[in-house]
This record gives sequence, structure tokens and C-alpha cells, in this order.
Amino acid sequence: MKNSVIIAASGTGKRMKSAVAKQYLELKGRTVLSYTVEVFEKSESINEIVIVCGENDIAFVKKEIVEKYDLGKVKAVVAGGKERQDSVYNGLKAVSPDCDIVLIHDGVRPFVENKHIKPLINAAYEYGGCVLGVRVKDTIKVCDENGIVTDTPSRDALWAAQTPQCFKYDVIMKAYEKAFEDNYYGTDDSMLAERTGVKIKMVEGSYNNIKLTTPEDIDLGEKILEKR
Repeated sequence: MKNSVIIAASGTGKRMKSAVAKQYLELKGRTVLSYTVEVFEKSESINEIVIVCGENDIAFVKKEIVEKYDLGKVKAVVAGGKERQDSVYNGLKAVSPDCDIVLIHDGVRPFVENKHIKPLINAAYEYGGCVLGVRVKDTIKVCDENGIVTDTPSRDALWAAQTPQCFKYDVIMKAYEKAFEDNYYGTDDSMLAERTGVKIKMVEGSYNNIKLTTPEDIDLGEKILEKR
């Protein structure tokens, strides 16, 4: 049984308003991406890691992250594509041929907890695919194009999806191939599997597993690190 993780880290992070891509910004003297990769490096459930980054960043990632922090589980650092979906597909093609389960994780979610990795893997074996997420705290409004509320769905049925998202390798690879065949681009990996009929299981995670997207998130990230 081989469990692989693909870390998607090829985004430019325009909303961060920084000259440096958000995955390379520093938290307490270390790059965000180094924290992210280290979680999976330390997990007994993970056998190998594939990092997907910008083509021009490959040498930097190898030297300043993989080698600097002795991340021995990193099998490959590969170039991303135009969209996140293209990048993850490149990662899927780079994992070992005997990969059974693959986790797909955002490079800018450095606070994922090790305790959630094994439950995700177990759920993927049982259901074919699963998503880490948290229950929505706020009331959600559905609005039309004019900003008029058309529906207020019950919070009981609403979850905020996070990563890792975890799948049997053949399930997610077939989903990706089908999406490209149909010229379909989804906003997360689960959407691609869902449209092929896979029943995705939601696994409850942590509200600390934030995605660093805006400058305010960096401040929050430092506070989370301090508590740890």
C-alpha cells in the first residue's frame, strides 16, 4: 500500500499583493511551503511527496526547501501548468506507478494536522474519495445577479471544503482524464470525481487549516504558529 501526496504550489497569489508568491512568503523565518511539506514528511501514513511549482521555481524549491529541511520523502519537484487543474494533473503523472491512494493539498495550507491524514486515507479506501472540511459557521445566502437573496440554505447541510482531498489513484486519474476530455475545469479536485459518479465522503477537519490568500491571513498564520 503506497500513499502519495501532491502539493500544489504553482500559484502566483495575486490577492496577496506581494512581489513574492504566497507559498514562498515567510512565517517566523521559514517559507510557508516548507511548513506544508514538513507535515507530510513527518506523517507515518505518507510514503512519497510530489511538489508541483512554477517551472522557474524548481531549482529554488529543491535547494531552499527540499534540501534545506532534509525532506527525504520528496520524490519529485515538477512544473505546473496554466491552471491548478493542469498542475495537479502533472503531479498525478509524477507519482510512483504503484501508488494506491493520493492526497492533493494546497501548498499554502501549512496548518493541516497530522491527525487528519490517516482518517482521510481510510475514508478514501472505503468510499473512493473524500474531502477534509469544516461545518459552516455563518448563515449562507444564495443571491441572483442583482444581489437579491433567492435562498437561505440550512447550515446543517453546508461544509467549507479544505485540502487535503484524498482519492484512490485510479478514481482521481480517471476523473481528471474525463474532465480534460470534456474540456471541463472545476474549482477543486472533488468536483471532478463527483461528476463521474463517485460518492465523496466529508471528513471533519480543523478551522485552523486556513488557506493563506490575503495579507491578513499571514498575520493569522503567525498567531497559529505561536500557539503551536
